Amino acid sequence: RPCQCLRELNTSSVYLIDCFPVAVGDNIRIPCCHLLQGKAHRGKCGSKRRYFYGFRVQVITTSDGVPVQFYIHAGSFADVTAFKAMEVDLPPDSQLYADAAYTCYEVEDLLRECEQVELRCCRKANGKRKDEPYMAFLKDYYRKRIETTFSGITAFFPKKIHAVTAEGFILKLILFIFAYTLTQVID
Repeated sequence: RPCQCLRELNTSSVYLIDCFPVAVGDNIRIPCCHLLQGKAHRGKCGSKRRYFYGFRVQVITTSDGVPVQFYIHAGSFADVTAFKAMEVDLPPDSQLYADAAYTCYEVEDLLRECEQVELRCCRKANGKRKDEPYMAFLKDYYRKRIETTFSGITAFFPKKIHAVTAEGFILKLILFIFAYTLTQVID
């Protein structure tokens, strides 16, 4: 298992998680899409302020931006909902930095108690658990790296990903992530 080796080589035990959308087609062409069916794949990308029709890819990376785990799900699911379904396989005593979309105090407590993984989410202004200023700085510092990883992964994407089935589309996504991981490990 190559991802297990990458986790073992990460001596800092600092990991990052976030997700990015992958559109199957244009939003206006949803009725003509034969690859996917249903409203489950219609999601909203808040940073781009637009809707998309396709998948979301949740990626856990090292602090250097090397992907060690990913989870592909329908576009309509929120980040924290998909995170609950994702099997997180990180070493004990590691820290997982996430943005405010992953705020769920029950999940934080369960990860800490059962997996010995510290989930460190950026806090919302009206959150119940406030951060010290140094912790807010650390969270912002680590969070910026994962966006660079996403731009590196999507740089491998062609202008249009051609697939005949949804499984073929997902297979191509997996191969793009694997290719990016190889380039990061070799460099």
